[in-house]
Amino acid sequence: MLTALTFPAIDPVLIEIGPFAIRWYALAYIVGILFGWWYAKRLVSEPRLWGASGAPIRPVDLDDFVMWATVGIIVGGRLGYVLFYNLDAFLAAPLTIFEVWHGGMSFHGGFLGTVVAMVLFARRRAIPFLSLIDVIAPSVTVGLCLGRLANFINGELWGRPSDMPWAMVFPNADGQPRHPSQLYEAALEGVVLFVVLRLLTHRQLRLKQPGYVAAVFAIGYGLARIVSEFFREPDIQIGYFSGGLTMGMLLSLPMVLAGIGLLVYVRRRDAKRA
Repeated sequence: MLTALTFPAIDPVLIEIGPFAIRWYALAYIVGILFGWWYAKRLVSEPRLWGASGAPIRPVDLDDFVMWATVGIIVGGRLGYVLFYNLDAFLAAPLTIFEVWHGGMSFHGGFLGTVVAMVLFARRRAIPFLSLIDVIAPSVTVGLCLGRLANFINGELWGRPSDMPWAMVFPNADGQPRHPSQLYEAALEGVVLFVVLRLLTHRQLRLKQPGYVAAVFAIGYGLARIVSEFFREPDIQIGYFSGGLTMGMLLSLPMVLAGIGLLVYVRRRDAKRA
């Protein structure tokens, strides 16, 4: 067998008191949502980021939206996993759909669920939808990073076989050294994307152009996920599609195209205004 790093055996359960257990996976969602709430409020509370007209969103609006976002993430993420990744298994045992503590969440489903929540909330509060999604987009990147780190701790969603010196043998896999693709995704989807969006909001002041930050987020996440999929082992129940494509790639491509379309719209809109 090729030389490989030892997988750090971290207990997926952080704290266990009697029948109650707090898992790293659940904690990643909780901290990610709380950080996103705090960071979004910081964005709308800095007048220089928005120009003379100020932010069209109030911090109190985000206090109310956090519950909408939480429902969108959980419901959308679970339904996305059920529909995109393991429909046959859930049809055979429908009640397991509600056992979210065992894992099984789809980012793309959670993304769509959050978008639906933003559309409904923006209409109810008469908030510009594009500005709302501009604020939420950079706020979710830390949660994405923490979620992938939790996947790593759980020893799930491992990478393809590799002979790189940092390859690891995951305890639930087949004994082959594999890419720690969860860490690649944490870096690209979380750290790198956060830095890029931070530069857009605080250096280039792109929040003044509604839709710009959201467009870059969609493009950036989609590309980061597609790149990561080249190192990630596809779900065993799905495998590869024609041409070596994976489900993650197929679901990310529409995000890239939608982001490009939104970016073109923003540029044309601003050019007309100018």
